[in-house]
Amino acid sequence: MKRSNSILKITTYISLFFTALTVLSCSSDDPAKDETEPPVVTPPVVVVPTFPGPTYADNYTAISSWGNRTQWNLANVHDPTVEKSGDYYYMYQTDASYGNAHEGNGHFFYRRSKDLINWEFMGSSMTTAPAWVKDSLNNKRARMNPALPPITNPSYGYWAPCVRKVGNKFRMYYSIVVTNPITGTDTNTSWSERAFIGLAETDDLASNNWTDKGMVVCSEPDGVKSYIRNGGNDWDAYFKFNAIDPSFIETTEGEQYLIYGSWHSGIAALKLNPTTGKPDKLKTIDDYGVRIAGRGNVNTNRWQALEGPEIIYNPDTQYYYLFLAYDELSVAYNTRVARSKSILGPYLTNTGMSITTGAECFPMITHPYQFKNHTGWVGFSHCAVFQNPTTKQWYYASQARLPEGVAGIAVSNAVMMGHVHGIQWTEDGWPVVEPERYAGVPATTIAEGSLVGTWEQITMNYQYKTMQKSVTIYLTADKKVSGDVNGVWSYDATKKIATINGVKCNVTDAWDWETATRKVTLSYTGINAAGLPVWGKKVN
Repeated sequence: MKRSNSILKITTYISLFFTALTVLSCSSDDPAKDETEPPVVTPPVVVVPTFPGPTYADNYTAISSWGNRTQWNLANVHDPTVEKSGDYYYMYQTDASYGNAHEGNGHFFYRRSKDLINWEFMGSSMTTAPAWVKDSLNNKRARMNPALPPITNPSYGYWAPCVRKVGNKFRMYYSIVVTNPITGTDTNTSWSERAFIGLAETDDLASNNWTDKGMVVCSEPDGVKSYIRNGGNDWDAYFKFNAIDPSFIETTEGEQYLIYGSWHSGIAALKLNPTTGKPDKLKTIDDYGVRIAGRGNVNTNRWQALEGPEIIYNPDTQYYYLFLAYDELSVAYNTRVARSKSILGPYLTNTGMSITTGAECFPMITHPYQFKNHTGWVGFSHCAVFQNPTTKQWYYASQARLPEGVAGIAVSNAVMMGHVHGIQWTEDGWPVVEPERYAGVPATTIAEGSLVGTWEQITMNYQYKTMQKSVTIYLTADKKVSGDVNGVWSYDATKKIATINGVKCNVTDAWDWETATRKVTLSYTGINAAGLPVWGKKVN
């Protein structure tokens, strides 16, 4: 349901004071129960402000059919990209939907929103694959040694667009993957055909009138490996960089780069001509870009579980930030980030290690997670990172999936809900994702006493395909932490930073999405010394 902007413009709040029974902790890698009973106190009178936050269901299977698409809101979102134009934010995505309801209705679906909460599904931005894809594919096949016959009817996948405003134009860099085997019919004995990144432009996103500009780059063989596979466990790709998952950045010096790559051989940065939006030449393999991120031995490992690069520049910190999706996408997906003073790196972790040369990327900023009273979310990555151009607030958007085997939901892991979260910044310049999805809750003056009460907290230890679950903790007025973890806390009301057991956490007004009746609450987000996200939500 849409709500008028005037409802959201709440300028004042009555401070929330809740009784403390015990206290909260921001680090609980190995929580120890506090067996003591919390002190009994007389609770103050609490007046909870009325706020008409979003009520749409996370389980959208009842409205998942194509005929119900006007009701989808953020249902059926995968690999989003977000750009503002006029009054609207526009979100474009990979072709994906629960039950494949989208099939036969175009490609690169999009929706729009004025408030980042209520989204109107608009349909497709591309009706069919541009002719150049098949032409380029078969021209390259003809030039292979030995030459290969043309593929008459290629099978396509439409993945992970990136939309950016560049000058007075909007560019869409998009991925089209040819899924046919290079030779024969068995992908266990032959690699599938190459992927292409193309470019389309428009003067106005509202018009949905795109002019295709052709190929930008493709997955090009470098002669090191054969396209013949030695069985289904042979992952030594025949190409250097995988031409999917584009992201675009214009540097502070005015140079333009396409950042792209997925799994095979790492992430590449490709310099573009600012006028054409394409590279000036693609004559040798060196023209396809330079590696800026990898996982493990980047010189020998052609199967690297990272993809979905998203790159931004934050003028406040003067760093380029490279966000990456780690691991497989259905459950284990998690988001990492590294930063550099230079567009070409090296991109460094919070401990100064170079992911450009293959170090494991930290901090981690999302991971499969579960607050109480909810199924939890998995497959939570491949993000868009964008700003409100007026307020300069940063946001994180991605898909998240329901876990496998949720009772009463057929193929529950195929339920893909778009998440939009606010981004906070630590004092040393790292992005952290707010635990609760963005709901337009007005910011208030958060007094120290408002933190006193019962919380749920999650320390996101990295565990492959395992959700990190919340524990119950308490924050008491005597600055003690108790419950599942013991410790101490303090609060800087000016900065809205709570230091809990040594971890500095940004405190924000939030919307509790997990309760049976959703409500206004507080949340916190921080990074511990191990580079792991620490999330909390006040529940009482």
